[in-house]
Amino acid sequence: MRVSLQGIFGSFVLGVMLVCSALPSVAQNGKLQLQNLEKLSAKAAEVNDVTLDGALLQLAAKFIDAEGDSESREIKEMVRNLKGIYVKNFEFDEPNQYSQADVEAIRTQLAAPGWQRIVTSHNKRSHENDEVYLLKEGEKITGVAILVAEAKELTVVNIVGPIDFDKLGELGGHFGIPDEINDHPKNNKGGTPKAEKKEAASEKR
Repeated sequence: MRVSLQGIFGSFVLGVMLVCSALPSVAQNGKLQLQNLEKLSAKAAEVNDVTLDGALLQLAAKFIDAEGDSESREIKEMVRNLKGIYVKNFEFDEPNQYSQADVEAIRTQLAAPGWQRIVTSHNKRSHENDEVYLLKEGEKITGVAILVAEAKELTVVNIVGPIDFDKLGELGGHFGIPDEINDHPKNNKGGTPKAEKKEAASEKR
């Protein structure tokens, strides 16, 4: 039986196309699939779910700009080129309300080509695990993912679009992004963590 090399090559190309089409869209545009976490809402004492993309994201940026200070203008400039900001935050009254499989479902997506984990932090005392990932095209950052897994809290932040990572901390406290992002060593820039500053200020009062 004569085997056609052209036929084999055609089948190979078709197979590659089918596999690629089945991969999560995160490999292409930086947006994570977070639907698997929605079931945690029933167990959580507090849920913060933010989905801002397209015109809705730009509308939200206008409210920030309304404050009129230099920081607000800089934040609006950062958001101008973004495609989306997505946040899932669950706070529980009791520990162990989410499973390791819930977290691994996110990590699996972040193992896709282009994503690079740049920060891993584990605190044995508080049982907190922090991870920061960047999606890069060449030297350009086109996406950010932050995963914070604590005993009684789980947070995923997904920013899609070009962003200056050095200014990422400025988004903390806006658009549903936890303010604690400013406490991360990458955004602290050698100064006192923002949380400690707030605590010190309250003590002075």
